[in-house]
Amino acid sequence: MRMIWSFWLLLAVVVTVAGFAGWVRMAPSDPARWHVPITAAEDRDMPGGVIRVLKGRAGDIGQLDDIIRATPRTSVLAGTVGDGRVTYVTRSKLWGFPDYTTIEAKADDLLIHARLRFGQSDMGVNRARVQDWLSRLRQD
Repeated sequence: MRMIWSFWLLLAVVVTVAGFAGWVRMAPSDPARWHVPITAAEDRDMPGGVIRVLKGRAGDIGQLDDIIRATPRTSVLAGTVGDGRVTYVTRSKLWGFPDYTTIEAKADDLLIHARLRFGQSDMGVNRARVQDWLSRLRQD
């Protein structure tokens, strides 16, 4: 009898984990929620993301777009460089958790807002990703 209960418990756990993984990967990404103007005027670190303001670097949006598009598991959600704002979805390798990053040329500045969708903390993943992108951006 104990073996039967163990089997059903294991099956329930497997179904739950598979369902969660499917839900995370298949949840729709609404551009109206994520592709929004960046209102920050200064750098900010948050538990679930990061904002960076690059003063006088609006002209680098095209190069940053190229860098971001070359990032594994990253796709454009909405916008274009020509629009002056682009939002990307980058998914984690194992679970496929989506992180959203918006870049925006505003006046003379280049703004970046990277944030998670699920959970309270990204354990610094977005900060590290943005730092990597910025290290590869032309440092004129």
